[in-house]
Amino acid sequence: MTTDHLTRQAGPAARPAGPAAAGGPPPRLPFVVYVLAVGTFLMLTTEFVVAGLLPEIAGDLQVSVAQAGLLITVFAVGMIVGAPAMALLTRRLPPRTTLMIALAVFAAGHVVVALGSSFPLLLSARFVTAWATGAFWSVASVAATRAAGPGASARALGLVGAGGMLANVIGVPLGAFAGQLSGWRGPFWALAVLALAALPLIARQVPDDGSGQQAASLRSELGALRSRRLWLVLAACATTTGGVLSTYTYISPLLTDRAGIAAGLVPLVLVGFGVGSLIGTVVGGRLGDVRPHSTTIAVAASTTVVLLVICLTATHPVPTVLLVVLLGLLGLSANPVLSALAVRFAGVAPTLGVAMSVAAYNLGTAVGSWVAGRALDSGLGTMGPALVGTVIAASTLIPTVAIARRTRSAGARGTRVTVDLQEHR
Repeated sequence: MTTDHLTRQAGPAARPAGPAAAGGPPPRLPFVVYVLAVGTFLMLTTEFVVAGLLPEIAGDLQVSVAQAGLLITVFAVGMIVGAPAMALLTRRLPPRTTLMIALAVFAAGHVVVALGSSFPLLLSARFVTAWATGAFWSVASVAATRAAGPGASARALGLVGAGGMLANVIGVPLGAFAGQLSGWRGPFWALAVLALAALPLIARQVPDDGSGQQAASLRSELGALRSRRLWLVLAACATTTGGVLSTYTYISPLLTDRAGIAAGLVPLVLVGFGVGSLIGTVVGGRLGDVRPHSTTIAVAASTTVVLLVICLTATHPVPTVLLVVLLGLLGLSANPVLSALAVRFAGVAPTLGVAMSVAAYNLGTAVGSWVAGRALDSGLGTMGPALVGTVIAASTLIPTVAIARRTRSAGARGTRVTVDLQEHR
């Protein structure tokens, strides 16, 4: 008997609502979810597009490539700090207003980067842009779950997350290509224009229901952070992304130096990873609406196995390429489920819950990549990042199993209370 089966036995409140729960076809997602996915595509494109432009930026601003890389680091730090901070600062604003302000700040930050010639100014603009990105991602996730309803919340988050995955597949390569044609400032101008173009779309499609005006008190929202299950979800968010991206960040030297793959073929392998991530995010969201806990545990276990096999077969090019694509398909597929659980366990503070998950994803990426970098420079060499990723991914089983057990215990207690009430009637 699975944990999800026990959860569904706890009563009507524990079952997903909607046709999917009744065994019928899954409900159609409203158009606004697709609009929010487009916004997430823009936000995640800017986070990673700098990686393909570092030499050009460094040469123009007369800094080293390593210094130019701080434009990525400062953005990650801004997301870690800014996402929860903006969730609290904008909690009384209607969702549509927050999303439009975030897009406007996002566009302004890109204009500053496109015009700026001072490296400290660019770092500051990237930091502020990350705050806007965190605000958009958090509010968009909650708006998507509310629009989709409880029976399709994880699927809606899967689609919003797919916008971010699509950024790696299309947005980042296009940005790098455009940067080669028009100079590194061109992609930043393009992202600013696209963000401004998205403003009227958000204004028309996102309902301005004024829900922010009835927001819970600050004390109540902060009180939601006492939820142990929420912190277990956040731990799983950090280790899930940390395990996968610590390996992916340094996958190029593994492919070229150990597997013997030609450097010119590495971008194709990365595209395969991106396509796998896109498909996995959508499929994971669908599975998560039906069996959330089984999905998170299965993804953690299967990702660990894939990373371990990569460590064992990295000298063979064909299996390594296939395993990297499989890593993309499996590794991040539980993220929409974890985000949906963060919304659920945050109670009266769903936006703060998602914002904390965004911060956890970025924290896991930052810490995992740093440890993997140290391992790369150690005696482990090109195998170091994959070994680090395997250990981190395996640790995801600890919080995911704990969440499932706590949910099963809560469901059992709910069943006992219901039976006791019926016996006293």
